Amino acid sequence: MTTASSAARPFLKWAGGKRQLLPQLRRFYPQRFGAYHEPFLGSGAVFFDLVSVGSLRRGAASLTDVNADLVGCWLRLRDDPDAVIAELRQLDAGYREAPDTHYYRVRDELFNPGRAAVWNGGAPAAERYTPALAAMFIYLNRTGFNGLFRLNSKGKFNVPRGRYPNPRICDAENLRRVADALSAAAARVAHRPYAAVFEDAHSGDFIYLDPPYAPLSATARFTGYTPVGFGSGDQQRLQQVVVALAARGCHVLLSNSTAPEIAALYDGSAEAERVGIRAYTVPARRAINSNAGRRGAVPEYIITNIPARAGCP
Repeated sequence: MTTASSAARPFLKWAGGKRQLLPQLRRFYPQRFGAYHEPFLGSGAVFFDLVSVGSLRRGAASLTDVNADLVGCWLRLRDDPDAVIAELRQLDAGYREAPDTHYYRVRDELFNPGRAAVWNGGAPAAERYTPALAAMFIYLNRTGFNGLFRLNSKGKFNVPRGRYPNPRICDAENLRRVADALSAAAARVAHRPYAAVFEDAHSGDFIYLDPPYAPLSATARFTGYTPVGFGSGDQQRLQQVVVALAARGCHVLLSNSTAPEIAALYDGSAEAERVGIRAYTVPARRAINSNAGRRGAVPEYIITNIPARAGCP
């Protein structure tokens, strides 16, 4: 088991990041499982948590996401952490001198053109991400508004600068721990749609799914994670994948909002009940809201076919 002081932590802020929900999620980790799959990778909070307690077998972790920039950043940090850190230190220094000017120059004159050059008009290939792009991705994540990743209709990153007095941009020690954790676990990191987990997972495997949440209100909608978003139809298709995985004998754990459409899919759904899926309501803290007064504890769903351990609601 890794000690708390030496454990790798998520290196990105991410919409719906799960560090604050980990005490609730841990109550549903299976005691034994085969491979581990996290098909909505994001900040990887559950992966790092499983690494810290020694629950992952080497070569048995699959970390995937449909966001090619995110996956490209993870790959470069895993394979070339020193180069990423060196680039990030330079970005950190530039930000300290002129935060506003530097942020928008990096975003508009370096990052977006750099992304366009890597994709070169074709399908995104995360393997082509460079250390410089990975460092800019981390920099924009740490200094942009609420750590959002949002693309406009032209596929350009357009998040404004956040108003942080002293953001921690380059945590070199943790970045090296992240790279070490990925290498030690021999984790597979790949650019794949979430539904591909159905091709990879076997009975006894553990799958954690953290999709973009269904909005609780019309003004709360955030689907800019990819240019195509993640809407009601996607939530319905995800439910079909979750039910099929549970029917296969996989240990399935899902996080989502308590929006009515999610309740209809999982809470009392005959299809979900048939494969042993239950929806638990737990308190969670939401950080992404333009009105700071509306941030705070809200109910969320933990949806799973894994029996709850003692003390779980």
